Amino acid sequence: MSRGDGLLNHDLLPGEKGPQDACGVFGVWAPGEEVAKLSYFGLYALQHRGQESAGIATSDGNKILIYKDMGLVSQVFNENALNSLPGHIAVGHCRYSTTGASTWQNAQPTLGSTAGGTVALGHNGNLTNTAELMQLVHDRYPQLDGELSRGNTTDTAVITALFTGDLDHTLEATALEVLPHLRGAFCLVFMDEHTLYAARDPQGVRPLVLGRLERGWVVASETAALDIVGASFVREVEPGELIAIDENGLRTQRFAEERRAGCVFEYVYLARPDTTIAGRGVHEARVEMGRRLAQEHMVEADLVIPTPESGTPAAIGYAQASGIPFGQGLVKNSYVGRTFIQPSQTIRQRGIKLKLNPLKEVIKGKRLIVVDDSIVRGNTQRALVSMLREAGAAEVHVRISSPPITWPCFYGIDFASRAELIATGLGVDEVRQSIGADSLGYLSEDGMIAATEQPRERLCTACFTGIYPIELPDAHHLGKNLLERPGGAEAPADGVAAADGCDPGPDAEFESVLNPAFGDPGRPE
Repeated sequence: MSRGDGLLNHDLLPGEKGPQDACGVFGVWAPGEEVAKLSYFGLYALQHRGQESAGIATSDGNKILIYKDMGLVSQVFNENALNSLPGHIAVGHCRYSTTGASTWQNAQPTLGSTAGGTVALGHNGNLTNTAELMQLVHDRYPQLDGELSRGNTTDTAVITALFTGDLDHTLEATALEVLPHLRGAFCLVFMDEHTLYAARDPQGVRPLVLGRLERGWVVASETAALDIVGASFVREVEPGELIAIDENGLRTQRFAEERRAGCVFEYVYLARPDTTIAGRGVHEARVEMGRRLAQEHMVEADLVIPTPESGTPAAIGYAQASGIPFGQGLVKNSYVGRTFIQPSQTIRQRGIKLKLNPLKEVIKGKRLIVVDDSIVRGNTQRALVSMLREAGAAEVHVRISSPPITWPCFYGIDFASRAELIATGLGVDEVRQSIGADSLGYLSEDGMIAATEQPRERLCTACFTGIYPIELPDAHHLGKNLLERPGGAEAPADGVAAADGCDPGPDAEFESVLNPAFGDPGRPE
């Protein structure tokens, strides 16, 4: 099944992968409402967070039904599918894979048997101690039959196994025992036949919010999903909090103390601009990033243009602060998804025009400032600068509304590998030469943080600084394919070959981050 690209800025060239978030989660408890359709539209609003698979599980109080498949939300579900999911409780999920391959077996929600019935679970984020938790599953429940035994290779399946393995306790009691063992980023929305639950990691790396319907409650990854289903925003799910919603109302318990480290890249790129995170509107934060970018890297020019779409708010801010007119110099074809047809050499060389095309009459003879949110490999910016010059631009000055990305993320963003990140090995002027721009300016870390209006100590900036707020295990226990390597998560930490003779080995990019012998001498300690 073909899939759209979710309007990702950085996937403008064939084969060019930009930063991707892990997932979007949505849950609803609302007797008398069509909860499957509410979940569908909630996931539709969260499609930018995951485009690989989608699923919804519902409960009518007696049994849980689930429907999931590969593809976009609008491709997976139709009226018949949604009508086949009755009930008053629902959990929905749209996935981008960070642990485990993009396969049907790994689509969510995941299912498992509990003491009182069944659990359906959706997860946004990425755990850092999956190997340790997998060993815990083996130690506690050696005969456990669940999604792990049926080929699911995600950290979500490991959580589900721990939630469902204890048949002597309720799901809620088991969750309260298991949640303190989880490390990394996790926003969980799960349910049994009678109760909807939501939990968020102590750092609050990924956003998760609570909303109120006239006849029920909603939890979602972003406030934009509340808006689309007509729910009023109540508050964030607090870091380290477990919420339960049933016929007796809403109750809350804390399973860990808050140690907030919210992802700053949510403000830069990942979240929808119409979302609010920690009380700060994402659109307003991006506009302010653009204003500060102009203050830090002013240049004489005739026109400020964005790289559509996520570069637009920062470009507006840059124009406001600089006094240089804002204009739309590029037209984006929003209806083009990834193509599985191999392009000819001619089309490949001009691949960016599949998605973007310049307005020649607007940019001809102009000195341009092109604003984008980030540079990953640099291939898209290189092609873009070349295209603008071909269209007659007199000068092309590139401005980026975030610092250089130089480190991998272990908490739910799938960047290119560290070796592929252009800023890892090149200075600013070398990157400028590589992409062919007349000048290049990145927003400073201080400017980016100030634009979020969040205290520095309450943000995770690891992809820019290499400083990770949640402790990381050794390299052998990290990586997207951790549970798919020969030997899997049971591989010994000392790197000794697995019993079948295959050494699973770490992902190459993780070795340089975690092993001082391979490390970057410039990495902060």
